[in-house]
Amino acid sequence: MEYKVIEGGGITSPKGFTAGAVYVGVKSRKSQKPDVAVLYSETEASCAAVFTTNKFCAAPVILDREILKNGKARAIVINSGNANAATGTQGIEDARTVECEAEKLLGVGENEVFVCSTGVIGQKLPVEKVLDGVRQIIPAKLDAANGSDAAYAIMTTDTVRKESAYELELSSGTIRIGAMAKGSGMIHPNMGTMLCFLTTDCAISSEMIKSALLETVQVSFNRISVDGDTSTNDTCCVLANGLAGNPVITEKGPDYDAFVEALRALCVELAKKMASDGEGATHLITCTVTGAGSEQSAETVAKSVIGSALTKAAIFGADANWGRVLCAMGYSGEDFNPDKVDVAFQSQAGSVQVCAKGRGLDFDEDLAKRVLTEHDVTIAITMGEGDSSCTCWGCDLTYEYVKINGDYRT
Repeated sequence: MEYKVIEGGGITSPKGFTAGAVYVGVKSRKSQKPDVAVLYSETEASCAAVFTTNKFCAAPVILDREILKNGKARAIVINSGNANAATGTQGIEDARTVECEAEKLLGVGENEVFVCSTGVIGQKLPVEKVLDGVRQIIPAKLDAANGSDAAYAIMTTDTVRKESAYELELSSGTIRIGAMAKGSGMIHPNMGTMLCFLTTDCAISSEMIKSALLETVQVSFNRISVDGDTSTNDTCCVLANGLAGNPVITEKGPDYDAFVEALRALCVELAKKMASDGEGATHLITCTVTGAGSEQSAETVAKSVIGSALTKAAIFGADANWGRVLCAMGYSGEDFNPDKVDVAFQSQAGSVQVCAKGRGLDFDEDLAKRVLTEHDVTIAITMGEGDSSCTCWGCDLTYEYVKINGDYRT
């Protein structure tokens, strides 16, 4: 079974999903970018979600964990500009107020609307502004044509919308999966400020959509890092409303496997977009580790390399400083033989091997500079320990990153 990318598709590409967005000034800013969005399913949807592991989790995360216990939902309200994190019981009350207002306007039951926030930590949510946004959107602005508006509204320091949609043929019909995400800084998910919302018209049980999401997140969003900071608000949520009309997927089998494959491809696409759009980034860094003793070992090593500030700085400067890569591998905590390690830098400009059997090689510095000047750069590592592999994604560390985060709050 094959899937295809829907040209211009996004969060409202599956049947029965609408969205809307407005500007209400959640955070004072010169541009009037939309900052409140609502995503809505015309029918009850099975749902699943994963959240941040940060102990200072945001108020919406606390609320959404309770809502998730029902296994069903109808809508999601998202605001940017304010994280509603480290705001105590007042923050939870504010999130609940937004939830209840959306449920009333939509005419749905209690605990059927998720609430998500992203932005500055530690400031009280301007709840009346968010409520005003919700009232403007529901029902007047809810439309399948407004998916990109919603994707724009959830952005903070992102420079581009992150949205996509896939179509997939199952054994009994065609289904679609749509998505929108935001994330540019504070990205180091462990399920960064990372939000991802997924929709599908596939009929699939709550248990199976949860299984599919957990499988997918582990090999996509949990394999990226921008700056090593795990946000207080990380959330990845999926709604499945069943309007495609396929027989409900209630157990693992060919249709489930095909669904997971497409969901994984979609989430990897979004994860790479997040890493590529890291705050101030000029390079997408892909680290591929092959020849590892286990997939877990390969993942640990790859994550260590993409998370290394020194490696990230070297890529920014197009400096083939392979010693930074070996150093990051060495402190990863994995047990391996350094004398078996090979390293190469690759891009559209070519490939240059810089290390063999743990020792440096004479290489063409001019070629290395050309390779590392490309936007997409791969650090290819061979460990010589086994047959397992893993790929993780990150970005370079630039002056602009410090500038953005030096005055983020103000």
